[in-house]
Amino acid sequence: MTRSLHRNTTFDELAIGQTARIERTVTAADLYVFAHASGNTNPVHMPGADVDKDGQDDAVAPSLWVGSLVSSVLGTILPGAGTLYRGQTFRFLGRARLGDKLIVSVRCTEKRDAPVALFETRVEKSDGSLILEGMAEVEAPATTIVLQDQQLPMLLVDQHDHFAPLVARCRENLPPMPTAVVCPDDENSLGGALLSQREGLIAPVFVGSRKRILKAAEAAGADISDIPLIDVEDHSEAAAKAVAMVNAKDVRALMKGNIHSDELLAQVVKRDGGLRTSRRISHVFVMDVPTKDCLLFISDAAINIAPDLTTKIDIVQNAIDLAIACGLKQPKVGVLAAVETVNVNMPSTLDAAALAKMADRGQIKGGIVDGPLAMDNAVDMQAARTKGISSLVAGQADVLIVPNLEAGNMLAKELTFVARAEASGLVTGAKCPIILTSRSDNDRARLASCALAQLYDHWRQNGEALKDQPLSQAAE
Repeated sequence: MTRSLHRNTTFDELAIGQTARIERTVTAADLYVFAHASGNTNPVHMPGADVDKDGQDDAVAPSLWVGSLVSSVLGTILPGAGTLYRGQTFRFLGRARLGDKLIVSVRCTEKRDAPVALFETRVEKSDGSLILEGMAEVEAPATTIVLQDQQLPMLLVDQHDHFAPLVARCRENLPPMPTAVVCPDDENSLGGALLSQREGLIAPVFVGSRKRILKAAEAAGADISDIPLIDVEDHSEAAAKAVAMVNAKDVRALMKGNIHSDELLAQVVKRDGGLRTSRRISHVFVMDVPTKDCLLFISDAAINIAPDLTTKIDIVQNAIDLAIACGLKQPKVGVLAAVETVNVNMPSTLDAAALAKMADRGQIKGGIVDGPLAMDNAVDMQAARTKGISSLVAGQADVLIVPNLEAGNMLAKELTFVARAEASGLVTGAKCPIILTSRSDNDRARLASCALAQLYDHWRQNGEALKDQPLSQAAE
């Protein structure tokens, strides 16, 4: 792809009256980055500032950030590359706020002894209101410089939060879901269950050792006297009791506490008295990734170790169902492999191609499935274009289906611990949603996982997603 070339204007070429301008919209990332660079953490300059306590965001862009936009015109357009400041005056006549579209302009008003030139500088809102005026004294470049578009290193601003709207949607539209919490006898599992109760997502029933649960509550300073507690000392027996409560319709979901996943799932998958359905159960990680503007679904990274094609059909369908339950109208599913071409020596590519064709034929419903796709061309549009892949999924996958548990687990953990993603997850395909959190998960992950369970349960009960603000492309 050809990059644009930019030629500066030398002092000799500069003419009085020449003008240049750029347009820039104020974003939350701008305010966070400026706060980091300048050290100015004045709360009125932070997104979410509610100065008058009316529930509205009153954040104001720092005036010197607005002024810094002038330097981007002088240094990149007119005079352009090679320009150096001697002085700048500003007079601030108004304020810029989040979402405001700003027009930044400069006009050459005087040429002094080489290489000094004066520029009138202005910043206006799109409605024409002037918020900044001033004069710049600069040293214009003496020689011609031609530059390509500058590719700056990417900055990740840790402000993403796709889980909060998901939690709010459940809290505001659904009653608390009766949930058996199995062995919540440590700080993390108990704290997550209590937070989800306070947020109105679940109505918990604790199943496990009364002695250990009360000890954990005492250590946390939590009052659990109003929560039903079924005393079962053994972990395996506690899991069996919770499964029986689902079958008796006493609860509608299970939540893993301080119990090994294998112990809980062993009771879930029992042929007699378990929670089996016609589908294989599978786990779906739902990731809030800083570089994506919507949630990313990854399956299966926790249950099926080396799934065959038959199992992958259910894994794909389960993931599509959960994505639909979360608000996506037609999820785009990328079936991952090491390469994006079918290779008879790589079984994962054959499975991916078969899954894509099955979706085309209606054997997998509700989503658009394509594969095999490598990770880069599944999530990055430029990578897909570079490799000449024409697909409705490539570069914009909502759901990633991994070839085996090892690949999925590594992908999810890398996103969490290297790319600073937030993770939640849910076991699907059973008679009820199962909140299978990791012992390393924080309260926020457990809260988001409870919201997933609510949305999935609502979809199962009603055959459609909860009617509310969609999470991503459902708004299209």
